[in-house]
Amino acid sequence: MAIKKICAALAATMLMSSAALAAQADNEPSEVNADAIEYDMNTGIVSAEGNVLLKHGTTRATGLHAMFNVNTKQAHLIGNVIVVREDMRITCNALASDGQGYMSADGNVIATQTVAPDAKYPNGDMRTFTSEHIDYFPDDRKHVMIPTGGVIASEVEGTFTADRMEGWLDEEHYIGNGNAHLVSTARNMEAGGDNVDYDGKDAGKAVLSGNAWAYQNNNVIRGNRLTVYLADDGNLKADNSPKFEMPQMPAVDKVFDKKSESAQVEKDETVIIEPDKNSEE
Repeated sequence: MAIKKICAALAATMLMSSAALAAQADNEPSEVNADAIEYDMNTGIVSAEGNVLLKHGTTRATGLHAMFNVNTKQAHLIGNVIVVREDMRITCNALASDGQGYMSADGNVIATQTVAPDAKYPNGDMRTFTSEHIDYFPDDRKHVMIPTGGVIASEVEGTFTADRMEGWLDEEHYIGNGNAHLVSTARNMEAGGDNVDYDGKDAGKAVLSGNAWAYQNNNVIRGNRLTVYLADDGNLKADNSPKFEMPQMPAVDKVFDKKSESAQVEKDETVIIEPDKNSEE
């Protein structure tokens, strides 16, 4: 075991020298640590076993086994993988990186983004992305792709699920295709359809298409296409764009029977829901 560790230390020393030269191309230093390391100076490939720690710039990755190319920065980790880059932390069974920022995670993937407090989130937020496979492009507006479906959860906003999902974290923009379902716990609202395009900037907006529906406070709206604005007051409001000819709507307290569990308004396009201001009295 002592000889094995000495060999690993010598290999690591040679590796650091070569990695430092290779890293000059992108100005990001690299480092590999493990119980045992094999390094091929002809190919630049490092094979690491046991308590592996890879460092490249601000990115840290750990696992049981790893292969790393000091020239291209390509990496592949297997077993109890944990990767931390900026505000994102990923745990999975296996992870591959192309050395240019792209990461592909497989097996029990949980990616967690920590959002710092700001004007919209005074106490910050914690967003979790769960699936069996997640592709992550951190340099492209933190683009996340979940091709096999999964769950996107926010401690503040709620949850979003679909058969196929993708999102741009910096823009709070998420798209779901197939059995899309959006739940906003803060607004006591649920919505869904064949497709959902959610833009969480400012007050928030969701465009639902294909068997679309939205539910809030025992009120339901349905249509082939719904554009739902998540108002600051917490009320669900559908699009009232001038491009649609909207019929005169009767008073809400006449449309909805308070004795029924829910009421539905069938429209091909969009409708407005205005909660009865006196309903709580």
